[in-house]
Amino acid sequence: MDLLIQQLQEVLPKERILTAEPLAAHTTFRIGGPADYFCEIESAEELQEAVRIAIDSDTPWFILGRGSNLLVSDEGYRGLILHLGRGWEQVRVDDDMITAQSGVSLSALGRIALEHSLDGFSFAAGIPGSLGGAVYMNAGAYGGEMKDILVSALVMEPDGNCFVLSNEEMELGYRESIFQHRDWIILEATLRLRKGDPEKIDAEMKDLMQRRVSKQPLEFPSAGSVFKRPQGYFAGGLIEEAGLKGHQIGGAQISEKHAGFIINAGGATAQDVVDLVRYTQDVVWRMSGVRLEPELKILKDECLIRL
Repeated sequence: MDLLIQQLQEVLPKERILTAEPLAAHTTFRIGGPADYFCEIESAEELQEAVRIAIDSDTPWFILGRGSNLLVSDEGYRGLILHLGRGWEQVRVDDDMITAQSGVSLSALGRIALEHSLDGFSFAAGIPGSLGGAVYMNAGAYGGEMKDILVSALVMEPDGNCFVLSNEEMELGYRESIFQHRDWIILEATLRLRKGDPEKIDAEMKDLMQRRVSKQPLEFPSAGSVFKRPQGYFAGGLIEEAGLKGHQIGGAQISEKHAGFIINAGGATAQDVVDLVRYTQDVVWRMSGVRLEPELKILKDECLIRL
């Protein structure tokens, strides 16, 4: 038996240790080759031990939540994927504060906020993905971003040391955070909302969701908005003006519903998406002189890189 698997079985049930696991099943794009090793992690203690084993064996490792805003290469990942799913969805509410583990979905947090008449989270409730991913990316929509409501985050270093970062210490910017430049793991985050009228909160959440349904290609696999918003422009508008709406390379297509989205129209490969991103950047640059910067990250070989 593989030595790494033997070591992992000392801290995890063997049914939660997989090999050659297709990562397409774990990303919102539904694209991606296999991971050499894939573990379902259900507690901080398991996470500490699994990371230690990976480091001691010189095995590359990557933390995966709900797989949004992520493109996995067709070749997959040459290392250990640590999936934070079940067991990472605990939530505590104290007056106007919500503390939740990194694996809880933003939609679930939205429902909990509504149940406690807490306002200020509606902008995020329809974003696909987990709280951990939203903090990592400083996710935002409809005029709000995580930076506006984040109080602190509980973080773990690869050596198992845990500490708390304040909002200011997270260095949150437009789709940016300190976590993109460190190998720290977000375990949980605390949000400060405000008491509000549950009927008004519910109405706002439904309104924003209806806007998403009417304007975004939610019926297709995608990773959300592909490009960051250029200063003074909208990426989708520039792409549409360049005549690229509906343009397709392989199974990857610029959405006919919203040009800021690239969808998996059927059988798309990661290379199809990369080629379409680069083609879009080139055409928009020639037409408008604006360089589009992807916010999409790609997991390739042994590392996470920008397109």
